[in-house]
Amino acid sequence: MQQVFIKIFVFVFGAFIGSFLNVCIYRMPREISTRKPSRSFCPNCKKTIFWYDNIPIISFIFLKRRCRFCQAKISWRYPLVELLTAFSFLILLNYLGFSWKLFVYAIFISCLIVAIFTDLDFRIIPDEISVGGLAAGLILSAIFPFMHGTTVFKISILRSFLGVLIAGGILYLFAIVGDFLFFKLGDWISRKFFKREIYLKKEFEEGEEPSTMGGGDIKLLAMIGAFLGWQQALLTLFLACILGGFVGIIVKIKTKGSLIPFGPFIAVAAVISFFFSQQLIAKFYSLYYF
Repeated sequence: MQQVFIKIFVFVFGAFIGSFLNVCIYRMPREISTRKPSRSFCPNCKKTIFWYDNIPIISFIFLKRRCRFCQAKISWRYPLVELLTAFSFLILLNYLGFSWKLFVYAIFISCLIVAIFTDLDFRIIPDEISVGGLAAGLILSAIFPFMHGTTVFKISILRSFLGVLIAGGILYLFAIVGDFLFFKLGDWISRKFFKREIYLKKEFEEGEEPSTMGGGDIKLLAMIGAFLGWQQALLTLFLACILGGFVGIIVKIKTKGSLIPFGPFIAVAAVISFFFSQQLIAKFYSLYYF
């Protein structure tokens, strides 16, 4: 009975955290404070939402997906984020138990959820999530050495710091090399031999600096390195490239477009790496030595 109560508590708590993550997803890319106004408001009519209309998942159902005041439709993203967060916390509970580990990695998963939806909507990963999450990862690594497989806090924070440097540094190097190959060399070849600007470059908005890798992606992977260490962060990058490449091919075939946000793939790959890194690394080794 106690276990059932704990699971219900964690699920409900996760749904309320998901409600706050919705606030972050909406406000951070628009540079609106997450503290003021403290009460949630309708994005359409801007009226303050009553507390009983702001109960995760339940209010969405009872309001029939419409604002009480202006009758504007409420996005499906709101209950989706609340359910995703609630189930993520429940999965963490089953995997880690009701412990400090649950607290630490609930923060990590929450940062990844915000990163996914802000990057999908705005092609932005807010610094409050990437840089703030990076700082949180370093601090938590000093407090909870178990994050990096040790009981010595100095070793833990060193491994966390190496995760930041190696993961962020390698992705930054990829960005420099990618920008040169696509937008310098590639653009020169396209102009020289095909008499037109490189196709990828045209997909960026006017005034936007073309880049194969956004700065937010680099900082997000550095944050993942702070929580998971450099080995799992590099595995995350490897998996993200596979996932992104697969989806990118489908997008290219269906829409002829090439520009897709990379942050969601990094975040999903980080979750896979967190839960299955040992199995995946063992599999890679077996293939290599075979």
